[in-house]
Amino acid sequence: MALYDNTGDGYARARRPDPRIGQLIAQALDGMGSVANIGAGTGSYEPPGTVVAVEPSRVMIDQRPPGTAPAVRAVAENLPLATRSVDAALAVLTIHHWTDLERGLAELRRIARRRIVILTWDHTVTREFWLLRDYLPAAADTDARLAVAIDRLEGLLPGATVSAVPVPHDCVDGFGAAYWRRPEAYLDPNVRAGMSMLALTSKQDVAAGLDRLREDLNSGRWAKTYADLLALPSIDIGYRLVTLEARSPGRADDDDG
Repeated sequence: MALYDNTGDGYARARRPDPRIGQLIAQALDGMGSVANIGAGTGSYEPPGTVVAVEPSRVMIDQRPPGTAPAVRAVAENLPLATRSVDAALAVLTIHHWTDLERGLAELRRIARRRIVILTWDHTVTREFWLLRDYLPAAADTDARLAVAIDRLEGLLPGATVSAVPVPHDCVDGFGAAYWRRPEAYLDPNVRAGMSMLALTSKQDVAAGLDRLREDLNSGRWAKTYADLLALPSIDIGYRLVTLEARSPGRADDDDG
């Protein structure tokens, strides 16, 4: 059973694509006529050129809105797509759930004629996020277990470029650090429902940390401690866009002939 078959109910409500992050992804896919969205979930950030979405969870597929690309239930490690069948392979906040990272990345390289685009995060940065560092260290441990190290990813994708994805203060996509300037949001179970690092952490540990956060919000301690954040329009909390030019247009592969 896929992870999100257990935790994905309501995901589409909590995880809506943020247009500013979407623009960065669209820029990374500029010029790509056909895209395969791998680990597609409910279809967030799926560009117009998407011809197929691959997602292992039926719960997630059932939340895809009308008009999104046709979805195939499968895993990244065994893509039911022909070699070099699309211009680009896209993977948005999904590689940390793959059971075999190397095989999954090899599959992306197999199907993509020109480009691979991956949205992920750098735990060495996110572990300093105030929620994890000061209130939910158990969730920080979960985040560390989930995260794919950026240097490992670069080692598996030689030549890839890695760029920071700033998170705006009013980000509408409810991923783990989206509410860095809106701490009260973390007290809402509907908000937390779309965050893997919390869903996979002990409920007791999460509850204890959130009790401390509630107390600090009520007392004004949070606002005083993190006052420097309140005027910032966006910050780098570790989200990263990894782009690899898989092949040049018209270039023949060594194994093509």
